[in-house]
Amino acid sequence: MVTLKRVLILLSLCLLAACTTNLPNSPVVLPSQTPALPTATPLPPTVTPIPMAVTVNTDGISLEEFNAELSRYKTAQKTLSNVITDDLALQTVRDDLVSQLLLAQGAVEAGYTLDDAALQQRKDALTSKIGADKLKVWLQEHGYSEASFDQALKRAAADAWMRDKIMASVASTAEQVHVRQILLYNEDVAKKYYGQLQAGANFDALAVLVDPVTSGDIGWFPRGYLTDKAVEDAAFALETGAYSQIISGEAGFHILKLLDRKPEQELSPDALFALQNRALNDWLTSQRQQSNIVVSP
Repeated sequence: MVTLKRVLILLSLCLLAACTTNLPNSPVVLPSQTPALPTATPLPPTVTPIPMAVTVNTDGISLEEFNAELSRYKTAQKTLSNVITDDLALQTVRDDLVSQLLLAQGAVEAGYTLDDAALQQRKDALTSKIGADKLKVWLQEHGYSEASFDQALKRAAADAWMRDKIMASVASTAEQVHVRQILLYNEDVAKKYYGQLQAGANFDALAVLVDPVTSGDIGWFPRGYLTDKAVEDAAFALETGAYSQIISGEAGFHILKLLDRKPEQELSPDALFALQNRALNDWLTSQRQQSNIVVSP
C-alpha cells in the first residue's frame, strides 16, 4: 500500500508539471536584458558674466557704465573748451569712479543706508526741481537708463555722505605760525641776501625790497596747509623772531622769518578747506592701499 501510494503521488506531480508547462497562458520567461542608461538631465544655461571695467573689493563698474561716464566726461571737457587726451580722460574717469566706490563702501561701513523709499524721494525732488520731461531728456542725452541712473544716484549720495563725514572730522582750530619770507628765484642771489642778513641787515626791510606788494608776508597757517613740506617744516622749526637758512623749495629759494606762533587758533576758511581736502585725500590713499582694485586692460 505504501509503495502504491508513493507511485501515485509521483505520477500526479509529473502530470501536473507537464500540464503547467504546456498551458497557453503560462508566462514566457525572456532572456535578461541590459537595463537602459538613465537619460542625462541637461545643465542649465551658464549666465554670461557682465564685463566689468573696474572692480573695488566686492563692488564694480560695468564696462557699459564706464564707457557712458567716459563719454559724459569728454563731452563736458569739450563744452568747457578743455583739450584733454584720451589717455588722460580714461585715467581721470577711472580714478574718480574708484574713489566713488571706496567712499560709498566706507559710508556703508560707517552705518550709512539709502533704501528704495529714500532714493525715490531724491528722484522726486529732482523731478520737481527741473520737471519730468526735462529730466527724461537729460537722461537720454547723457546716456543714462533708469537703472544706471538709480545706481549712479545711490553711489553719489553715499559718496557725498562719506566725504562730509571725513571733512567734518577736521578740527576748526590748530597750532599756527605767522611767517614772512624772502623768496628768490636764483640761488646765487639768495646767497647774497642771506649774507646780508648774517652781516646784520634788517630782514623786514629786505623782504619789502624783494616784494613791495606783500612785504613777503605769508600770513598765518597750520601744519598741512602749505604744499611745500620743506618750507612748512622749516617754518614750524623756527623760534619767534628768528630766520631760517636758504630753503630750496618748489617755488624757488626761501628765507623765512617767524613773526609769531599760537598753539591754538581758529583756522581761516581757506586753511580749513585745505586741511579738509588733505584729510580726504589721505583717507582715499589709505583705502586704495588696503583694497583689492582690479582694472580691465
